[in-house]
Amino acid sequence: MSMDGEDQQTEIPPSFVALYADARQRLREPLAVVRQRYELCEDLAQVLTGQALGLSQSGSVSDQEVLQRCLAGLRTADSGLSADEAGWTVRRLAELLGWGWPDSPDRAD
Repeated sequence: MSMDGEDQQTEIPPSFVALYADARQRLREPLAVVRQRYELCEDLAQVLTGQALGLSQSGSVSDQEVLQRCLAGLRTADSGLSADEAGWTVRRLAELLGWGWPDSPDRAD
């Protein structure tokens, strides 16, 4: 099977597609670009699980603080992610770890 065929099997969750959709639900970028960005963010969330667990289990930082730190790091220009992608990646990280994460982490309650 070609690489293109494998790429076509990658299912992009609606929550990620929404980052690239306009008001009419049309993609603002080619599907191949959206797929590539999704795979990057998904892989990053998977890689961060070990680091996040390590910080959390150290006992010095709460789960929410770990997620906030990850978000802050991913929102820097050096990360290569947009702010929306950073937010999605941290929500996915929280989901992978079974940790709660507010829909709007920037909101002060």
